[in-house]
Amino acid sequence: MSDRRDPRERWDGYTSFSYLVAGEDYRAFDLSPQIGRVPPYVVPLGPEEEDRAARLLVDHVFISLHDHGGIGPVDWADNDAYVREGREWYGYEGIAASGLDAVFENFLDGTATITSKAGWKWTDVIHDLGMHLADVAHQRTVVVGSTVGDIVDAHATGRIALIPCVEGAAVIENELDRLDVLFGLGVRMCGVTYSESNALGGGVKDPVDAGLTRFGEQAVTRMNRLGMAIDVSHTGDVTAMQTCARSTAPVFLSHSGARALFSERKLKEDDLLRAVADTGGVIGIEASPHTTISPAHPRHSIDSVMDHLAYCIDLVGVDHVAFGPDTFFGDHVALHRFYAGALDTGEVTAHEWVEHVEGVENASEYPNLVRWLVGHGYDDASIGKIMGGNVLRALTAVWPA
Repeated sequence: MSDRRDPRERWDGYTSFSYLVAGEDYRAFDLSPQIGRVPPYVVPLGPEEEDRAARLLVDHVFISLHDHGGIGPVDWADNDAYVREGREWYGYEGIAASGLDAVFENFLDGTATITSKAGWKWTDVIHDLGMHLADVAHQRTVVVGSTVGDIVDAHATGRIALIPCVEGAAVIENELDRLDVLFGLGVRMCGVTYSESNALGGGVKDPVDAGLTRFGEQAVTRMNRLGMAIDVSHTGDVTAMQTCARSTAPVFLSHSGARALFSERKLKEDDLLRAVADTGGVIGIEASPHTTISPAHPRHSIDSVMDHLAYCIDLVGVDHVAFGPDTFFGDHVALHRFYAGALDTGEVTAHEWVEHVEGVENASEYPNLVRWLVGHGYDDASIGKIMGGNVLRALTAVWPA
């Protein structure tokens, strides 16, 4: 068991690519410190609740099922040039403050748009993955994880297991063996699609979802055999349902919520939430700005995020929910505004616009998730499951031992 009441003490002071020289090895961009960019928010608790929240962070494995630990540029007009460097700076200090023991990392430039504005080129993704993991290899706060044991060990030693992920399988094109290559390079979760349809099936961005293709069926079978977790967060509803029916292992909604509370395509209908749970899978509740809004809390905040958590618990049970906040270090709302034309489209109900999601702005605020559960009377066993126990149980049935 790890004894760490101040997670920030885990940071070893390493800054991304500190072994390279700006101006010689890469272009420098304005990446001013993002912690402190917005007013910090701490869920208020009484003295006994404070002690309980601190104890839970020590006693239980805490996992983010979906995140981006990178640091975004201050000026989003710089982002295209920034990501084409293939050197996204990683927020080690903020991740150290998160209380997390494991993060399913999708990296900020997850589509690897190094040589193509459309992204998802095979050589770009491999280059991008290698660059990130070379950076990780030079510090001690984060360790690459590929087994359940790695996550448990990270908790015990006070480090953080980083699980490399790819958000969409378009990168494999029509070559099934590329899944094996990704697995061999450390990727342990892959999305079926990333919003746009691909050779496997339909994405949430496209108006028509024809379902899982023959190749998609083969890919699901291959991922099951490899022991690669399957994510259907950005996948069209029909394709996602068919993926759940095809898979012999638990399926994940790594970052999503309930469409019954807010009409946004990346949030899912009740039938799909149940289908994921029926596979033994887990629903990670997300907090990306203007997604997990609720009728009770139309201003997006930790309270509306937790409304989606409570809804999913009522629908499928506490054994099938977790957190997949989907944040990064930088102005998430500004990113959405800048790339508005490239974002998921869908019918969205009216809501109040916010500049950030209070309480879940980035990973440094993740202890608030545990504090909120404590403050709202959830018992220790349920909190332990939501924090990471459910994810560990599902991964045990997916990943090789």
